[in-house]
Amino acid sequence: MIRPAAPEAAGEQPLAAYLQARRAEVEDALDRYLPVTPDCPEPLAEAMRYSLLAGGKRLRPVLTLATADAIDPDRGAALAMPAACAIEMIHTYSLVHDDLPAMDDDSLRRGRPTVHVAYGEAMAILAGDGLLTEAFRVLARWPVTDDPAVVDRKLRTVERVAAGAGAGGMVGGQVLDIQPVDAAAARRQPAAARAALRAMHERKTGALIRAAAGAGAIMAGADKATIAAVDAYAAHLGLGFQIVDDILDVEGDTAALGKTAGKDEAAGKVTYPSLVGLEQSRVLAAGAIGDARRALRAGGLKGGRLAAIADWVLARTN
Repeated sequence: MIRPAAPEAAGEQPLAAYLQARRAEVEDALDRYLPVTPDCPEPLAEAMRYSLLAGGKRLRPVLTLATADAIDPDRGAALAMPAACAIEMIHTYSLVHDDLPAMDDDSLRRGRPTVHVAYGEAMAILAGDGLLTEAFRVLARWPVTDDPAVVDRKLRTVERVAAGAGAGGMVGGQVLDIQPVDAAAARRQPAAARAALRAMHERKTGALIRAAAGAGAIMAGADKATIAAVDAYAAHLGLGFQIVDDILDVEGDTAALGKTAGKDEAAGKVTYPSLVGLEQSRVLAAGAIGDARRALRAGGLKGGRLAAIADWVLARTN
């Protein structure tokens, strides 16, 4: 059973309002950070904006800001906003490339035609390349500062984000995802199949979610113990998010999801519902979110929005 989100503390902005406000701030910042003509050719600028400003949950940038808020409520989010936007650029590039005919060959993303459908495959590849590269320009350039401590945080954030997005993280996970899988063999060896599935998702989905939370912690000036606690929280959160994603692919509606429902089953992919069924998948998702909350408590992170965001991830319908 999905547990409802915990009530907000007295005087605290409701989570829905907080998420809406942070998403609006992220949208505004993304619009400012994106290159425009004449610095960028107009067709490329248009395709990049089409993909990046199409809405979506904005979980990763909101997670960056919420983590920074939890550590430094006064200026953490301002310091972390460039990192939040860079991570959303990286996430969006991954979706643009993931939707290509050579990968998942999907025609719908965030409720409208995918970039390769709207602009052609070549422009979709280049738009993804542009978003990835611009993300690291944003990380390197902003926030503009001469403060050695903040400069050090920026360098550590670049390393953390690159590790989460690169060959050992998200890109490596995508490689594992496109490898042929014998579904019948997976059913005969469910324990091994679950371990392989979890390892793939820890890279493809979890690594960038961990980088998002870690970037917020680093930019807000967290110490090593707090960063480790945030990383543990985000690792469990990423697993819970992916299991819920697998459930929604079975039970969700294409219009509500903004992407094609049922595509995993149609493609013969191994997912949590295909291995353990829907009910056990719900149990595993709730367990992962419970572990995320426990990681926060163990790290002394009792304030802020991180626990409520974990509950929201579990209860989401798109």
